[in-house]
Amino acid sequence: MKRPVTLTVNGTDRTVAVESRALLVQVLRDDLNLTGTHIGCDTSQCGACTVLIDGRAVKSCTVLAVQCEGEAITTIEGISTADSLHPIQSAFWEKHGLQCGFCTPGMIMTAVDFLASNPDPSEAEIRHALEGNYCRCTGYQNIVAAVQLAAETMRAAQSSSRPRTRQPVSSSARATEAAGVVA
Repeated sequence: MKRPVTLTVNGTDRTVAVESRALLVQVLRDDLNLTGTHIGCDTSQCGACTVLIDGRAVKSCTVLAVQCEGEAITTIEGISTADSLHPIQSAFWEKHGLQCGFCTPGMIMTAVDFLASNPDPSEAEIRHALEGNYCRCTGYQNIVAAVQLAAETMRAAQSSSRPRTRQPVSSSARATEAAGVVA
C-alpha cells in the first residue's frame, strides 16, 4: 500500500505516493525523474547512488524514502545553477576526473560533503574520503586532482567574498601621519 510522503529535494517540496519499502534512490529516479543518482550495486558498496541528506553524503540505496520526510535531500541535479556548474563539477571537467561518468555523480556528492568539513585536505585525506566510491575506469588520480582543484577554487572564492575590514589606527599613528612623517 502506498502512502504520501513529502520530500524536500533540491530545495523544492515534492509529494509522492510511495510503498513503505521504497528506497530513496528508487523514488528519486522513478518517481521524481532525477536520474543523475545512479544505481550501481544495490548493496551500498559502490557509492554511485550518493546524495546529500541534510548536507551529509549518504548512499541512497540504504535509506527508505519514508525516512527522509522532513530532511533536505540534494542530488547531483541540485548543486549547480542554470548559469554555472558547482566548483567540484567544473574541477572534474577541467581535470578529466571522469571517463564513462557512471560513478561521477556519487564521487561529486561525496566530495561536496567532504570539502564542506575539510576545505584544505591532503591527497591522503581525499583518497580516504572517496574510499566508499568505486570507479572501474580510472586509477583515481584525476578524480583526486579534481577534488584538490575544487578545494583550491572554493577556498579562493571564500577568501575573496569575505568583507575586508579596516584595521584600527592608533592615535599616535594618526598624529605621525598628520605630521607628514613616513615610517
